Amino acid sequence: MQNQQIDNLDKNILNALIEDARTPYAELGKRFNVSPATIHVRIEKLKNAGIVKGTRLSIDSKQLGYDVCCFIGINLSSAGDYPSVIKELEEIEEVVEAYYTTGKYGIFIKIMCRSIDDLQWLLIEKIQSIDKIRATETLISLQNPINRTIKP
Repeated sequence: MQNQQIDNLDKNILNALIEDARTPYAELGKRFNVSPATIHVRIEKLKNAGIVKGTRLSIDSKQLGYDVCCFIGINLSSAGDYPSVIKELEEIEEVVEAYYTTGKYGIFIKIMCRSIDDLQWLLIEKIQSIDKIRATETLISLQNPINRTIKP
């Protein structure tokens, strides 16, 4: 996959939208001395290039009672088990991210759950019960002091 070339206006638009994705095109146009139509065209170009993949609502999971964040390294029985294990992990709503990795683990996942008791239940009943998972290692996150996206 080839990196996309973007100019300074594109970078400025992206940085502004990273700060607040709801910023109106008219406001961005004034800020960058171009028309709102130009902003619209540039954002569409960035979407079509695959640089912008949509907009998302950011939710504070702790406010919804999900107080436990952890990462689980998963060892597979064999590398070929990856697709079927991912399909099973997709069915577990507490799995919020998954990565196919090199090194000690074949898969590394992020879990959000309400309590340590819920985590224990998830591990035993849902994750470790997947046949093709050989072993897991759980790391509990104490805080998330850095949470950002890459700036262009």
